[in-house]
Amino acid sequence: MNLAELTTRMHAIRDHNDWRQFHSPKNLAMAASVEMAELVEIFQWLTEAQSRQLQAEQLAHAGQEVGDVILYLVLLCSELGLDMEQVVRAKLTDNEKRFLGTPHHD
Repeated sequence: MNLAELTTRMHAIRDHNDWRQFHSPKNLAMAASVEMAELVEIFQWLTEAQSRQLQAEQLAHAGQEVGDVILYLVLLCSELGLDMEQVVRAKLTDNEKRFLGTPHHD
């Protein structure tokens, strides 16, 4: 996944539609949360087993919602000046220290 390309493409959509005025960090975080809620809704009332064996239509819908969440987070990182890859790697290293006892080295 090329995050720079995704950011550029999302900025092109944003700019074409004059949405920058709405893309404050607060609004982008809220939009990502709404999309996450739409993802959660797919799994509402499913058993654990059913959640692991989604029907094709449910799986496609889940993929769309995951994409929405990620793309809003790409925009949020851009607005905050965060390097998404760097913050994800830092968090993964932190989790490895906390839950494995040793950091992973690339």
